[in-house]
Order: sequence, then C-alpha cells, then structure tokens
Amino acid sequence: MPILESLSEFVIALAASPWVYLVVLLVVIIDGFFPPIPSESIVVALGALAISTNAPNLILLVFVTAVGAVIGDSLAYLIGRRIGLDRFTWMRRPRITAGIARARTALDRRAATLLLTARYVPVGRVVVNMTAGGTGFPLRRYLPLAALSALGWSLCTVFIGVLAGTWLKSNPVLGAVAAIVIAFVLGLLVDAVLTWVARRRDARRVGESSCDVTVDLEEPLVELVETS
Repeated sequence: MPILESLSEFVIALAASPWVYLVVLLVVIIDGFFPPIPSESIVVALGALAISTNAPNLILLVFVTAVGAVIGDSLAYLIGRRIGLDRFTWMRRPRITAGIARARTALDRRAATLLLTARYVPVGRVVVNMTAGGTGFPLRRYLPLAALSALGWSLCTVFIGVLAGTWLKSNPVLGAVAAIVIAFVLGLLVDAVLTWVARRRDARRVGESSCDVTVDLEEPLVELVETS
C-alpha cells in the first residue's frame, strides 16, 4: 500500500537522521517534569527500528535517553526547591498533598528505593523529584541516585524496543508499533501489581491500632500511583 510505504520511509528516515538524538533528548527532558509527553513510546519505537534498520545507534540512544532522564528529573527537583510544594492551587488538592506527604516520609526513610523505582511511574517520578527538591533533600545524594535510576530506566526502555524489533525485523514500522504495545501492556501489568499490593496492605491494616504508624516497604510507590 502506498500510504504504508510512505509512512515506513518517513519513520525510517527520521530514525536515521542525526537530529533524532536531539528530539529524544528534548522529549525525555520535558517528560521529567511534564508527564503527558510520551517519552517511553518514542524510545521503545526507536529501539525497535534500531534492530530493523540499524538506525538509530543503540548505544547513543541509551546514552541520550539516560542523559535526558537525569536532566528532566533534576529540573523537577529544582522546580520543587524553587517554588516549594504548596504555591499553586493544584498542589494543595487533597490527593496531591497526600502523595507529597507520603513521598516526604519515604525520602526520609529509604530515599534510594523510592528514587530508583519512581522513575518507572510517569506521575510518580515527578511527585517524588519535586518533593525531594521541596523538602531540601541533599543534592549530593540526589544526583547519584537520579543518574543510576535514569540509566536503569533507559536500558529497560530501549531493551523493550529491541525485543520487538528482533521479533519483527522484516517490518520496521510494525516492530515499532509492537514495541509501543508491549510497553503499554507492561505498564498495565505494573499498575495491576501495585493495585494488588495496595489491597493486600489495606486488608492487613484492618483491625490495626490507629496509633500504629509503621510504613510498609512497598507503600511509597503504591501510594504515589494511587494518588496519581
């Protein structure tokens, strides 16, 4: 079909262009503090195309994606530090306030766990990073954790695309679409698991004393997902 062939040529040409790395960098940076930007979809699609068409370069894609994630998360941290956590009306909504309070508690108790896992939850990572900045979490501790989190997320996201691209190597566009679908399904599975953990936690709390203030290890990320 002419339309499909034209679409295929356009996507492959974009992936082969050196400008694709700048596009990925900007998209991932913006996604660090503005979740509606679908950086995961773009990265997994390009990962699939890298296997099918040998472009873009996988190592450069992982590097640029990781750098963009560090910058985007750091900007969210700086926004939190600069404007605080209650300046705007939307920040004072009950669910947002609750999420920030939980993130604050979790950062005090197990910052590494929270920062490394929150990157995989689009809204959760913004809340966590802004809370880290707004509560004065030390930058010297934040940056190494943010860098490690960004690298892990970059490798995982590109790997999903590589799997789909290997599976459908003869059709680069279909491989890119499959990669996006796989990433979406994995996201649904993560949400389902977190929901199940939350229900288990709630069931366990039934009958507990109101003065019990212990926090489960899995609570911070689950609460952030519920809040978002």
